[in-house]
Amino acid sequence: MKILLFLFISCFILPAFGQNSAEELRGGNGEGRNWWNLEHYDLSVNFDIANKQISGKNSITFRTTKEVVNPIFQLDLQQPMILDSIVIIEREIAIKQIVPTEFRSQNAYLIPLNIGTLQAESEYRIHAYFHGSPRVAKNAPWDGGIIWTKDQNKKDWVSVACQGLGASVWYPCKDIQSDEPEQGVETHFTCPSDLVCISNGRLISTEKNEGNTTTYSWKVVNPINNYCIIPYIGDYVSWKDPFQGEKGELDVEYWVLRANEEKAREQFKDVHLTLKAFEYWFGPYPFYEDGYKLVESPYLGMEHQSAVAYGNKYKKGYLGNDLSGTGQGLWWDYIIVHETGHEWFGNNITTADIADMWVHEGFTTYSETLFVEYHKGTKAGATYCRGERRSIVNDKPIIGTYGVNEEGSGDMYYKGANLIHTIRTIVNNDTLFREMLREMNQTFYHQIVTTQQIENFMSQKLKLDLSLIFDQYLRQTNPPTLSIKEKGNRIFYRWEKCIPNFQMPLVTDKGQFNVTTEWVELPAEIGLSNNQYYFKNVQKKNKKKR
Repeated sequence: MKILLFLFISCFILPAFGQNSAEELRGGNGEGRNWWNLEHYDLSVNFDIANKQISGKNSITFRTTKEVVNPIFQLDLQQPMILDSIVIIEREIAIKQIVPTEFRSQNAYLIPLNIGTLQAESEYRIHAYFHGSPRVAKNAPWDGGIIWTKDQNKKDWVSVACQGLGASVWYPCKDIQSDEPEQGVETHFTCPSDLVCISNGRLISTEKNEGNTTTYSWKVVNPINNYCIIPYIGDYVSWKDPFQGEKGELDVEYWVLRANEEKAREQFKDVHLTLKAFEYWFGPYPFYEDGYKLVESPYLGMEHQSAVAYGNKYKKGYLGNDLSGTGQGLWWDYIIVHETGHEWFGNNITTADIADMWVHEGFTTYSETLFVEYHKGTKAGATYCRGERRSIVNDKPIIGTYGVNEEGSGDMYYKGANLIHTIRTIVNNDTLFREMLREMNQTFYHQIVTTQQIENFMSQKLKLDLSLIFDQYLRQTNPPTLSIKEKGNRIFYRWEKCIPNFQMPLVTDKGQFNVTTEWVELPAEIGLSNNQYYFKNVQKKNKKKR
């Protein structure tokens, strides 16, 4: 009889801000941020492609969360970009203009408003005027910034990728993941008239200007993360491909470089396959009001909400490779599936701090398994998931340091996905597991969350105390090791290299057997004859690792 181990194992600075580092200003909710809540962006940007410069205005609507007197207002804009001035608007009247040059601190401006007492729950607007040459990405999307390049027909092709680095690399904003513009965003991007500019949401107007430029205005009605706000400028063509989903007809559009339309029409058939699988597992696509677009980008990909970046070179797998090494990753387009999965995990459910990015990346990586399973069956999905374990490095904890804009280990992808698979295996009830995923997206619909909320929700919904498992896999570097020893014809086992009091079931085809950090005898019903070789083999592997 075979043991089925699905568990993965060890196999000028203002006085109030004098002590704040750049990381704390960027990642923390300090005095320049904690008294106001972001409501809306109205972002206008002119792209001077010939000179590789941009200029514009971001009108930021916000609401005070408490009464404050002459507060400091933190506005993030990374060097070498320059904030020219801000104008403070109250009840549609300009009450003060400030030139904030002297108030720069690191990559933020800490601006004393000096407009008296601001009452709680009062609405204000700030027009922030800016210009400059944004940091250029050296290896987007991993190294963030703006991309100025050419397509295969030597036409200009421009975009931005800034997750982690932050949207303040190119426009002034409240650059923290815990506060999204709840009333959405309008973008007005101006580019040469021989090009097209695509952004998030729906196109609301196109206006030709003097000087052979055109302004494209787009509108997003849902909350959206700063780094998801995106321009794609190029020689694009488009077509529509509506999807009949759980909430009715979803508007689906594809935007690709003119030279790539024919192959894109074939490759992008994976979009409907993806939406169908994910709506089954996670519930309705979270942004029906803003539609879904897949847009060819000059980098591999990114989960830009309602305008997903695609740069997989029209190959199956990940640039033609199977990340799982099992063959199950070669019949579908990795970027389409993975980045679309982020519409649920990352865009719909967003973590307050990037230290908890495993919620985005772990669940989205596991969405690949669920996609394979939906179309090819449970065995194929499990094979794909187990194959990804070869990429786990166990270098540091998955959860990073809070308040300083620091992600945890890159293991948040594959180790995070396998953690979810492990929990699913322990639960041993796929109906309940699917209900949990769907209810999670409904409960935290368009919300900012912490990892603790997600952990508590899963434990409650799955009717298991998962706290020790989460602590072991998210907050420790190494996974637990299953240790085996023999005494005559008796076999004993326990978890080692783990946190105190750790316990997690051993899953076999005879059922589950709880394993703790204390030696426990293998239940007699498992039988020695069919399992002795297996356990000796595990024991040898464990000895090697020691």
